[in-house]
Amino acid sequence: MNVRRRRISGIAVTAAAALGLGTLSACSSDGSAAGEPGNTDKFDVVASFYPMAFLAEQIGGDHVGVTSLTQPGQEPHDLEISAKQRAQLEETDAALFLKGLQPSADEAIAQSGAKTKIDAATLTSLEEHGAEVGGHADEHGHEHAEGEHAEEEHGHDHGEGGKDPHIWLDPVKYAEVAKGVGEAFEKADPDHAADYKKNTEALVAKLGDLNTTFETGLKDTKTRTFITTHAAFGYLAERYGLTEEAISGLSPEAEPSAARVRELARTAKADGVSTIFYETLVSDETAKTVARDARLKTDVLDPVEGITDQSRGDDYFQVMEANLKALQAALGTK
Repeated sequence: MNVRRRRISGIAVTAAAALGLGTLSACSSDGSAAGEPGNTDKFDVVASFYPMAFLAEQIGGDHVGVTSLTQPGQEPHDLEISAKQRAQLEETDAALFLKGLQPSADEAIAQSGAKTKIDAATLTSLEEHGAEVGGHADEHGHEHAEGEHAEEEHGHDHGEGGKDPHIWLDPVKYAEVAKGVGEAFEKADPDHAADYKKNTEALVAKLGDLNTTFETGLKDTKTRTFITTHAAFGYLAERYGLTEEAISGLSPEAEPSAARVRELARTAKADGVSTIFYETLVSDETAKTVARDARLKTDVLDPVEGITDQSRGDDYFQVMEANLKALQAALGTK
């Protein structure tokens, strides 16, 4: 079983909250600074994890106070909501979350009295990514043995009907979410609607530029296949005509079967894959083991679920640009 780095249990989070070290407002390089929803003259937003907090900051600007339920360095899937965080949700003006990624946050927000609840999953279309179970071909036509990916597919309840929640890794879908969040802020805090609209337009334009940069940067490569530890990059791969092969499916916790490891080695050889990617918030042990067996290199492809000292950048845009460079090197940009 993969061992998460900097994993924080629900007990630890609750203890931290009791000591006054609870949720932190998302801003600056690590996405956090102290804040208390309901106790400011700003429009207070509780965000479930970094990609949601980043949207709230970019759109809200000086008018919002943003608090993140997920601590810097904590893998978002591990989140357990503390009593203090539940109290914060009762006081906040808005809760911004992505249903299906963090069941604990989904439940707490649904049960809370937060004035405005914004589910990013409703602001764009979610799709299913990853291999099917039961000897069927996956999205790329590769055949798998019966039950080979069962634990990969059921390690987490990702979205409605098992749909992939990693929409922020596609700049186009992230922009769609940004538009919806901006509209929700305008409605909930009409006194600052003009600024929210302006900030949203600026963010959407910047995401459009990022999309163009990815399109151009990945247009001509030696191979179109890349291998990751877990299937976080399905939307990105689909957007830019790439094929993602994941070691552990949608769940970062699931261990790959021996058959899957052998299959990845064959895929790497057939498709000219040079690199296996791992991520900053999850142990790199599995990736390095598979890479060693297949005689491949390893590198970081960051799902931008949180910003830490190990991140290759201080915010979403910088880390995504670092991801592009890593993909270009691994795919062999011509």
